[in-house]
Amino acid sequence: MAHTKPRNGLITALDIGTTKICCFIAEIREEDGLNITGIGHQVAKGLRAGTVTNMEAAEQAILAAVTSAEEMTETTIREVIVSLSGGAPGSQLIDVEVPLTRDEIGDEDIRRALSEGFVREMPEERALLHAIPVGYSIDGSNGIDNPRGMFGHRLGVKVNRITALESAVRNLSACVERCHLDVQTVVESAYAAGLASLVEDEMKLGATLIDMGGGTTSIAVFADGNAIYTDSIPIGGQHVTNDIARGLATPIIHAERMKTLYGNALPSQTDDRELIDVPTVGEEEHARANHVPRSMLTGIIKPRLEETFELVRNRLETSGFGRYAGRRVVLTGGASQLQGSRELAASVLGKPVRLGRPIRIRGLAEATGGPAFATCAGLLSFALRTPSDWTGKFPMPAAKSASRPGRIGNWLRENF
Repeated sequence: MAHTKPRNGLITALDIGTTKICCFIAEIREEDGLNITGIGHQVAKGLRAGTVTNMEAAEQAILAAVTSAEEMTETTIREVIVSLSGGAPGSQLIDVEVPLTRDEIGDEDIRRALSEGFVREMPEERALLHAIPVGYSIDGSNGIDNPRGMFGHRLGVKVNRITALESAVRNLSACVERCHLDVQTVVESAYAAGLASLVEDEMKLGATLIDMGGGTTSIAVFADGNAIYTDSIPIGGQHVTNDIARGLATPIIHAERMKTLYGNALPSQTDDRELIDVPTVGEEEHARANHVPRSMLTGIIKPRLEETFELVRNRLETSGFGRYAGRRVVLTGGASQLQGSRELAASVLGKPVRLGRPIRIRGLAEATGGPAFATCAGLLSFALRTPSDWTGKFPMPAAKSASRPGRIGNWLRENF
């Protein structure tokens, strides 16, 4: 069941975030997997909280990022795997059970079970992104990893069905298609970041991946090698920047610079003595600047990040998946690079926390191998997963229609 070889042996990942758009082009190598051959990244425009708000502005930013990657690779791409962080993504575990038509379980039986999970009724405004099999059972006996070749009368499968607002998915897909690109599949951002950043033992024993983007903070819980829960909070690094701009009455561009150069989520003993030059809104450049202690900056940043991690903790506790998440937390995303974020997360969540970086692809330049590029790298890792795991591969529908089961059936036939 080998996956379909991408055109020209290349895979293209397009991470569309609130503040940054990133494009990776990679070639598949038999000896060492994926090797990055082209990189393009651009300041995002026309997006808010991961959702398209200005189609034309977003289109131009996407086109600029893709063009840069194409020029580096000296090729023209046609298909992309796209990330989605907006659209209120969430997941639901559902149980499906089907009678077996023969004694020995084969691909046809698994196809029928997954198809049942695909077509199970969803809210009209939601679109299906992934239906990930996270466990099988035979005649009520759980704990089956791979039922193929086994015997029984009834096959059960527990499916993590990840969905998002259909309007957000359609608008994002339409924006990409306006750049003369075909959307191969849409992948939830935290799921992708986990595929890039988590080691195998973390995926198996249990870990929580927190992807801290510019406009959203996405969550994915992994256990037994699969993503079993995803969620998203509409708060990100851009909210910290806005808090600084308001609190210190400084332009947003200067607030972002201060956050990057001097920001820290934890106070230090020298903060009161260290002064920061803060340009004032409306004043000419350097004409009149305030000098404030660094402690004021920390006093603005820490509450916002505390709120973010508390919301993450509450979502995990409310969902019930916190107990499956093990003792490991991995932070990724550009906002996770703020000094003190890891220590503050560990304090609020009560678990060991590490910073996650892409670990499964080669050819990354030093500047693009950090946490901010985990989602884009994860889209490439997603493309290499076996078809039985590549559950988001079927095309995103332009709209719900009678032809949807047919598309799903085609996907199942191609991959099983």
